[in-house]
Amino acid sequence: MSDLSPIRELNKLSAAGGNTTRPTREPRNWRPFLLLIPAFIIVSFFFLAPLIDVFIRSITDPSLGIQNYVWLFTTPTNMVVAGRTFGTSFLVTIVCLLIAYPYAYLMTIVSDRTRNMLQLFIMLPLWTSILVRTLAWMVLLQDTGPINGLLESVFGIGPLPLIRSTFGVALGMTQVLLPFMVLPLYSALAKIDKRLLPAAANLGARPVTAFFTVYLPLSRPGIFAGSVTVFILGLGFYIIPALLGSSKEIMMSALMYQQISGFLMWGHGTALGIFMLTTTIVVLALVGRASKGTSLFAGRTK
Repeated sequence: MSDLSPIRELNKLSAAGGNTTRPTREPRNWRPFLLLIPAFIIVSFFFLAPLIDVFIRSITDPSLGIQNYVWLFTTPTNMVVAGRTFGTSFLVTIVCLLIAYPYAYLMTIVSDRTRNMLQLFIMLPLWTSILVRTLAWMVLLQDTGPINGLLESVFGIGPLPLIRSTFGVALGMTQVLLPFMVLPLYSALAKIDKRLLPAAANLGARPVTAFFTVYLPLSRPGIFAGSVTVFILGLGFYIIPALLGSSKEIMMSALMYQQISGFLMWGHGTALGIFMLTTTIVVLALVGRASKGTSLFAGRTK
């Protein structure tokens, strides 16, 4: 008889008119979104507004039209400088990855005290001005500097053109950007179970095979996050290319400065900026598509 009691209750409700009350949706609380208003104002004032102003200048200075973009794409020098900028940033990204990956892996297997020392070595350059570090590289890489002096005295080679070249620019950028590759990589590698490689070896996999099939795919979020960070930061470098490079090795940031401050051609300079922004967004979209769900945040996947 107890099993029939729910049915009887339903019959009573039906007899009463069938007015069964449905649970009503509670109104959405929009108050937490009010916390985003200060951030939205700051982003709009310091990023969106200048970006809109730059775009407007690129199509209105000196007159309304697309003549600045015509100049951009029809001047061979601009395309050469753009290719050099992207090529140098890509080279620096690869070099940073090759150096940072073993370093980050070492940080995951050493003791806590050694790990703290390794972290200190990575963070210490961030506490020094980029200008000071670049001036130090100028002293080291010049034709009569310590490096060329050592090469000439020991190996009988030199002086080599270490400065005022793409090599000097890439070396200085690598030293500055290396921490931005190590930290995301370490964040990703620290989350990987160290027992996976011995387990793969027990199943018959060689160390190289186990690394490329087990360990490396798991570290892909850190590789992606660090590479994107280093690549984007490398595109906008100005001090290092200006001091360690030459007029023949000019990069996009120096070309923009030259057009705006040197020639007072605001239209040309802003068109170069919009071109770099658009190209960077396209590259990031392609990389994100190729990553197949890898998140920008190390240690996470979509």
